[in-house]
Amino acid sequence: MKTSLSIDSVRDTAARLRQANNDFARKYPAEIGRRQPVHTVYGGAHLFKSDSAQRLGALARRSLDQFAPDFLVFAKAIGLPGTVDLPDSVEDAEDLNQRLEDNPEDVRRENKPAWLAHTIYRRVSDKLRREPVEDFRIDFEDGYGNRPDAEEDRHAVAAATEVSEGTRNKTLSPFIGIRIKPFTEELRERSFRTLDMFVSTLLDKTGGQLPENFVVTLPKITIPEQVSALVEFFESLERETQLAPGSLKMEMMIETTQSIINDRGEINLPLLLAAARGRCVAAHFGTYDYTASCNITAAYQHMMHPACDFAKHMMQVSLAGTGVWLSDGATNTMPVAPHRFVEGGPPLNLEQIEENRAVVHRAWKLHYNHIQHSLENAFYQGWDLHPAQLPTRYAAVYAFFLESLDAASARLKNFVEKAAKATLVGDVFDDAATGQGLLNYFLRAINCGALTEEEAVKLSGLRIAELHSGSFVKILNSRQSQ
Repeated sequence: MKTSLSIDSVRDTAARLRQANNDFARKYPAEIGRRQPVHTVYGGAHLFKSDSAQRLGALARRSLDQFAPDFLVFAKAIGLPGTVDLPDSVEDAEDLNQRLEDNPEDVRRENKPAWLAHTIYRRVSDKLRREPVEDFRIDFEDGYGNRPDAEEDRHAVAAATEVSEGTRNKTLSPFIGIRIKPFTEELRERSFRTLDMFVSTLLDKTGGQLPENFVVTLPKITIPEQVSALVEFFESLERETQLAPGSLKMEMMIETTQSIINDRGEINLPLLLAAARGRCVAAHFGTYDYTASCNITAAYQHMMHPACDFAKHMMQVSLAGTGVWLSDGATNTMPVAPHRFVEGGPPLNLEQIEENRAVVHRAWKLHYNHIQHSLENAFYQGWDLHPAQLPTRYAAVYAFFLESLDAASARLKNFVEKAAKATLVGDVFDDAATGQGLLNYFLRAINCGALTEEEAVKLSGLRIAELHSGSFVKILNSRQSQ
């Protein structure tokens, strides 16, 4: 067949396109199946101890035992789907509880709301014992305040010492880091000093080793130069301490209007990411600072405000495919009982006990709804500020994955079996791009504890090695070659 153009005539065009495509692929590597924590617990640096995660877990279990002593009470408190028709407590459903213990799969087929409530409660209880905190941020900013320099110096050294002890004793959360003060003219020198003292002390006490998944959080970013300054400071620290280049990682806090759109009317987020020069692993949304910067009054500053949804969608559009994790903010209504028993004082009366329960349940329900909203909008991580929020954090995440498990299992299994041919399961049409999304669903469910690997293998039709690969393309290529 005759063609009008010679190969030589398009060689330069092809070379330029190849370069552009390769540049694009470097900027947008997409998700690669790394574990992302489902939350970050923020705590003041002055309070941090090497076993803070375990202490928070104990407090979370105490709250769950006190205000939701069984799976039915907890399910109704947070409003799990279908729980309206379930008994109020295990005392009213001894036979159902026994059947769930003996034959959960039978109950799942007959009464999915009961199975879901029971499964979530057990997995939340197990999580609070096994790994109550996934990510902890030692806070030198809002959760710490402005203190005399000598006091912050002491706390920087003390917190680093506790981290080194936690590293040695294996009591740290799987992800950990510090939040420094913002790089404003008033606070940048203090921020540099705290970071320097913390990292230098930590490396001195650990023999030059950072904890796994260590990150530095930079708050209230407004301009790319603030991100660049942190990267340059990292480079200096690495040289002085003999850390390998690139060891120090950062995450950006998106909590000002200027971090979304700059003074020239440009979307600022890609510029902030470029300024990080490959060191940014996450972007966290700051609900209350952002809404305040929009002049929204305190009564209406909450996670589901439309202004927050706009900012978070801008984060998604700007950072999708870059491999940068997105995290939502915090619910600031704490599940704290208003009446407390005082040692030596009179016991709480029935009215006070009921009020305590109602207040905690109301705060749990709000927290659960906020997390569900985040998850539905593909923000798989958020902040927690109080140990009593941990039960609802994990309950919301587990419910999100378990509720859609059957549909996701059918779609992924059918899709893999067809080896990249588009399939129709029910009324949902899948194309090849959906495959990685379905695989990521299972990887996230495993990583957070909603599913075990054995359950994922059974339901998805994949092998353990295929799940661990994290790549849908690799799975299909392997299957097709066989």
